[in-house]
Amino acid sequence: MRKQIAAANWKMNLTLQQAEQLMDELIAIPLQLTDHQVAVFGVPFPYLIPIKSKIAGKSNLSIAAQNCYNKNSGAYTGEVSAPMLKSIDVDYVILGHSERREYFEETHAMLAEKINVCFEAGLKPIFCCGEPLQIREAGTEKTYVETQLADSLFHLSAEQLTGFIIAYEPIWAIGTGKTASNEQAQEMHAHIRSVLASKYGNDIANSISILYGGSVKANNAKEIFAQPDVDGGLVGGASLVATDFAAIINSLK
Repeated sequence: MRKQIAAANWKMNLTLQQAEQLMDELIAIPLQLTDHQVAVFGVPFPYLIPIKSKIAGKSNLSIAAQNCYNKNSGAYTGEVSAPMLKSIDVDYVILGHSERREYFEETHAMLAEKINVCFEAGLKPIFCCGEPLQIREAGTEKTYVETQLADSLFHLSAEQLTGFIIAYEPIWAIGTGKTASNEQAQEMHAHIRSVLASKYGNDIANSISILYGGSVKANNAKEIFAQPDVDGGLVGGASLVATDFAAIINSLK
């Protein structure tokens, strides 16, 4: 069975003290994680080490950085490299989030480079893709997402893509309170898997975890995750409330 993942994206929120309290509250709640399920915490860079220490020794809990630079080292003041993240035992890196694409003008080519440096360092990318509202309204969302996949991922080998993680985020549903219907989520997830299958074959495509990222909440996670091609979620606001994110984790199939 494909890995089922509940990934928290804290974005630029919380002080260290608030972050530690949130993790303490979450860890105190019984989490029903099986061997094929994992909860991943995408925390701000300054909190990676202290939050990782909070989950030390706890199975099926992992840490993610929210970004990395596309170079391994050099005169890039303020940036953080994949080898740096690996040196503190970070497991995952969120790449290509819609906010990074929009506010920081990250291109498909840059994201391909970031994926490469992550693989070189032994980090697992969580690659985000998804369409804005105007693309959805124009009915061209499938072509839009296909281009994101092809331009940033299709240089990878089948071996590299085996067990890869993709997060589909309909941008029009992030932080707006709108959520794609279960049918819309399943349709796009199935399409993404079919695009991958056409390039790499069914076995590779069926090994890839595709997460839904668009206003996932405690009261809708179970229905969304029940869709056959939805393998969990990339969760923003609801991941900042311990009881809500615990309920989302426990909604994994």
